[in-house]
Amino acid sequence: MKSANIVIENYVAEQIQKYKGVSMPLKAGMFERTFKRSLRWNRMHPNPADEFCFPDIGPSHRIISEYEKHFRKAMKEGHPLFDEPIMVEKMAPDGYLILNGHHRWAAAMRCGIKKIPVKIVNLTQETDIRKILQNSTHDKRASFDLDEIVFGSADEKLLMKPLPFPRGMYYRERIRVGIPSIFHFLSVNGYDIWLYTSSYYSYDYIKQLLKCYHVHADGIITGTKRKVEATAENKAKNERLQNMIRDSYKETLHIDHSGVVRSFGSEKDFEQFDLNCSPSDWPSEVMTVLEKIVKKGKK
Repeated sequence: MKSANIVIENYVAEQIQKYKGVSMPLKAGMFERTFKRSLRWNRMHPNPADEFCFPDIGPSHRIISEYEKHFRKAMKEGHPLFDEPIMVEKMAPDGYLILNGHHRWAAAMRCGIKKIPVKIVNLTQETDIRKILQNSTHDKRASFDLDEIVFGSADEKLLMKPLPFPRGMYYRERIRVGIPSIFHFLSVNGYDIWLYTSSYYSYDYIKQLLKCYHVHADGIITGTKRKVEATAENKAKNERLQNMIRDSYKETLHIDHSGVVRSFGSEKDFEQFDLNCSPSDWPSEVMTVLEKIVKKGKK
């Protein structure tokens, strides 16, 4: 087992070194994202920004061994190997970068599993953010958590109706009742709308899903909770992106379940508007607050 662990660690180190300084994300087309359902294990590359590859953390061989036992038992009994696909992103010069699922990938490698189910996504990149900001004609924005606010509800009554066939077969998520009117109000009053999600959605997928509900978002930031190594380069990149966004807008509204926070550019001043209402009343209460803010801003 110890030698098997060393093999994994050596292979990961070789891959990291091979693609260091030459790899970059590519946009996968809709056809590829929709119909490519599996990849050979050697077409998938470990992500140097994931803690799986950090020298001081590295892979958990215990977790790899547990997955290996699961895979071998499933192969013996003829059961499905994977409960869910591994998330990957297309990359240059070749192959796909693993976003989520490194331990399953390593276990599949050990078991000799040639094809691994995947979901290919296009995450938001720095170039996408630059393009959004360059094309914007507004100096105000509103931000929402896509998972918690736009999609977030376990109550069927608080969700828009499912999309009809055939779109409903591809777009399974449903947005919250009231979101279209809130987004429309913000847009006509000069706000860009930014959505943030910790999930590994494709930028294109969310954009098209919203379009089905007649909703538009200007910025969509995906995979916000990725565990990224705290290198000087990554810190500088994150600070650069935050400054780009902050310098482009003189005002930002942060809207969530409990209230609306209005902040002003790079200044520390802010206004807070609390919401004490039931989930069903949330849309109307948000609209009331937004109307007050817009009216106040016109004075």
